[in-house]
Amino acid sequence: MKKKVLLMGASGSGKTSMRSIILWVYSNNPASLTSRLGATIDVEQNHVRFLGDLILNLWDCGGQDAFMDSYLTAQRATIFQHVGVLIYVFDVESREMAKDLEYYRDCLEGLRQFSPEAAVFLLVHKMDLVRQSRQETFNAKKEELQDVSGDLKLSVFGTSIYDESLYKAWSNIVHTLIPNANILSKHLATFAQACSATEVILFERTTFLVIATSTSTSQPALSSDSDSLETENPASGSLDPTRYERTSELIKAFKHSCSRVRGEFHSLEMELWDFTAVLDEMTRNTYVLIVVHDPTIETAALKLNIRMARRKFEELQGDSLVSAS
Repeated sequence: MKKKVLLMGASGSGKTSMRSIILWVYSNNPASLTSRLGATIDVEQNHVRFLGDLILNLWDCGGQDAFMDSYLTAQRATIFQHVGVLIYVFDVESREMAKDLEYYRDCLEGLRQFSPEAAVFLLVHKMDLVRQSRQETFNAKKEELQDVSGDLKLSVFGTSIYDESLYKAWSNIVHTLIPNANILSKHLATFAQACSATEVILFERTTFLVIATSTSTSQPALSSDSDSLETENPASGSLDPTRYERTSELIKAFKHSCSRVRGEFHSLEMELWDFTAVLDEMTRNTYVLIVVHDPTIETAALKLNIRMARRKFEELQGDSLVSAS
């Protein structure tokens, strides 16, 4: 099963750099090396296998004016047909914002004509370059983009290749492409309860993007927007709102370190004074992280629960993908 994802935006907005960090999983490009990447010429297609049978057909579209004009005229039907998700990237410090918005509006028209059901994600990128209040700058850009988009339902994220914000945005993007993701989330909540876990996070095996999460109702959870992957809890709390994405970033870096010394990453256990965490394979295509605060729960018990749950989650993943193909 293939899902077409359009990655669009002005030349130099950072599309290829973010793609190299998130989806070029075998090269493991750190942010410091993305400056070596050249500009995208016309359309670069990548078929990224995700969750085994789900293939992300990613079209990275060059942002030079000549290419953009071609996408919107001669290649219009080819570019905008069968799109599952449009990711449009805006450079937060662009000096040609009016032109960027005009191209964006034209792309929305292409979607309305050929893929009206496509989800739209807008990334306000290079937020690390903002010198004023980042939150105020992002809020102003978000309001501007929503005005331009009219009544279209969309998701807007502020991103940077130098922090976890990029993982948050792309985790939410991929989450929309997973068939019946809500079913996975419900069973993850049941699994978390069986483990007496404070929190359980399900990661895609290769990219380590977050697929689903579950937070115990007895623990404080975080308020978040409607696109959050988190199981919502009305209680206000103090958990770090970037914990999922920071975990993705750290584990991916650790896996890369293992590969550099020709080691293989399989699992991770941590027993600290205030919590215990176990990261292990859940299925052939996913990892699960279990966090518990009960000092009487042993890591061996958590790993046993994971082994017992594997078959069920393999079935859920398989049924979900088959039903949508």
